Amino acid sequence: PSPQLCPSPGASKWDVRQKVWDYLEGSGLAEFPRPVHRRIPNFKGSHQACCSIKELDVFNRAREIKVDPDKPLEGVRLAALQARKTLLVPTPRLRTGLFNKIVPPSGATKEILRICATSQGVKEYSVPVGLDGKARVDLVVVGSVAVSEKGWRIGKGEGYADMEYAMMVSMGAVQADTPVITIVHDCQVVDIAEELLDDHDLTVDYILTPTRTIKTNCKRPKPQGIIWHKVSYEMLEKIPILKSLRYREKQTGKDVTLRDERSDLANANTPAVLNEKAITENTRSQTASGSAQTGQHYVESDSLSPRLEGSGVITTVYVGNIPPSVRVSELKCALREFHATPLRLNWQGAQHRAFLDYKDKATAESAVSSLKGLSLGGNTLRVELAKNQRNKGQVEINSQK
Repeated sequence: PSPQLCPSPGASKWDVRQKVWDYLEGSGLAEFPRPVHRRIPNFKGSHQACCSIKELDVFNRAREIKVDPDKPLEGVRLAALQARKTLLVPTPRLRTGLFNKIVPPSGATKEILRICATSQGVKEYSVPVGLDGKARVDLVVVGSVAVSEKGWRIGKGEGYADMEYAMMVSMGAVQADTPVITIVHDCQVVDIAEELLDDHDLTVDYILTPTRTIKTNCKRPKPQGIIWHKVSYEMLEKIPILKSLRYREKQTGKDVTLRDERSDLANANTPAVLNEKAITENTRSQTASGSAQTGQHYVESDSLSPRLEGSGVITTVYVGNIPPSVRVSELKCALREFHATPLRLNWQGAQHRAFLDYKDKATAESAVSSLKGLSLGGNTLRVELAKNQRNKGQVEINSQK
């Protein structure tokens, strides 16, 4: 490990990160985008480190590879595309689903492949892969701020890499033995105290630097899926696909109590601490399904934002592929769960569809991205902005609320 950077005993993860970032900047090793602080740092020699992946058996055997969008991993994304492997890149901050699959145009030149490997290419040449995208990932490549020869990794502190891995486990996209590789500068290989590791932290099997390839033989098990009691409402709000996974796991009977809900339950006797966001989902969905059994057609109005009605142009979202077994109450619960409650809900169960009215286009688009990949009754729903607003008024029966 890098002697200049050996963290002092008792150092926290933030101390280790700070040391690495300061050292990269101070020693002239940092590369664009700079400063490297608060990022997965790009460094001189990253391309060289990336190229050594081509000598690894696990790379050559892999058909489908997930590589993070960070700048220092660009060389790995290019190597995967050149080797005609399926390349999956997580969407930045997981805002619109989990992965984008990079699909270079047929007969792509070297130059185009090079663009496909950049963040620009991820925007231009990709298609989203939903929750049931049948992704089978053979190799995972993550960025790191620091890593130890034992395979213990410290990321930039936002938890996205750990979360992506846990989501892939939850989706069945990775197995316990799927290898994980990280690419760092030699100075980022440091001693990390084992007590700094959490059970949700991802470990790595190979470390590639500009000068060496380290096989960590790490025995510490990788995360077994999403540890819900460590997930906050805030993270759930930021990552729409997390809501879909939580909904799916809840349906299989898993305990999906969130971190904030545990403290809510403990504080239930002092209602003052419950802010609007912290009213637990469960109480809301029970009252919802209780009242929802009555009418097949009714209009649901969004009580949370009465002030906002009338502002903006009502935009309708189409939900299709609803199986006959699904009742309107189940859709309502899902909408509530994903904070995508519409102003009005127009249920057309016989036609396997529903129309949701939102107060404006932005709200409708955010609902679409939240609900993408949602499956009810075994079908993945089709969710998109309604192409035309023709059939909106046909079956709308106002229930007396």
